[in-house]
Amino acid sequence: MQLLWLVTAIWAFSFSLIGEFLAATVDPYLAVSSRMLLALLLFSPFLFKYRTASTQALQLAGIGAVQLGLMYLLLYHSFLYLSVAEVLLFTILTPVYISVLDYYWRYKKLHWRWLGPALLAVAGALVMRYQQLSTDFWFGLLLIQGANLCFAFGQVAYRRLALGSVGTQKHQFGWFFVGATVVSLTATALFANWQRVPETKLEYGILLWLGLVASGLGYWLWNAGARQVSANQLAVMNNVLIPAGLLVNFAFWQHAVNWWTLAAGSVLILLSLVWAMRQRD
Repeated sequence: MQLLWLVTAIWAFSFSLIGEFLAATVDPYLAVSSRMLLALLLFSPFLFKYRTASTQALQLAGIGAVQLGLMYLLLYHSFLYLSVAEVLLFTILTPVYISVLDYYWRYKKLHWRWLGPALLAVAGALVMRYQQLSTDFWFGLLLIQGANLCFAFGQVAYRRLALGSVGTQKHQFGWFFVGATVVSLTATALFANWQRVPETKLEYGILLWLGLVASGLGYWLWNAGARQVSANQLAVMNNVLIPAGLLVNFAFWQHAVNWWTLAAGSVLILLSLVWAMRQRD
């Protein structure tokens, strides 16, 4: 669980940096592909030093292509149809997908009791993030749910791989970013606005942080941590990022926070985490 908390802190800070310094000036496809390339560069020494079985390399590349590459492609397209508030609102369903996919993967059936902690985590996030919806959002809703499914699938699939300790996982994890890089570069070639390239030292510095730390170390440690907890604990932790991100935005950028909804939603997410920890995996 410690790894998931650590990455949550890193990602909460990173999302704040994106919103404050990159979102309005740097093309998102260029930002994502640069992050994937930097992350791949970080792990490339291990790829050259340690041999990975071809089957496992393909599995890792496939997971990276879906969990990051396809997820980001669907996520950024959803902004064409949804407001930022609506995108944030609809991402809260990821815990449900994780619980459903993991349980069905193992038992080839569903048990609604197993969804309890995930649904409570969704309720907590909904309390914090609910906004009035626009009238024309159904296609955007489908896109963002596709992105949620991709991210959930990647986490659940990684839990099923035959891998070693956290330390040894880094020897093969570069293949994860091989798959993510192929998809993100393809999306960049098709959709990027090359008039919105990073220009300042600050923007380049933030992209370095996002690529090497938030993406490179972050996704390695998150997926490694996903293997150390139950599926429901993992599901709930996917929504812990919401209150963490709101607190970072308030602490560093003085963004307005509704403390009543933040407190109520955080209590529900905390209760869902306790519930998940008490369940047998």
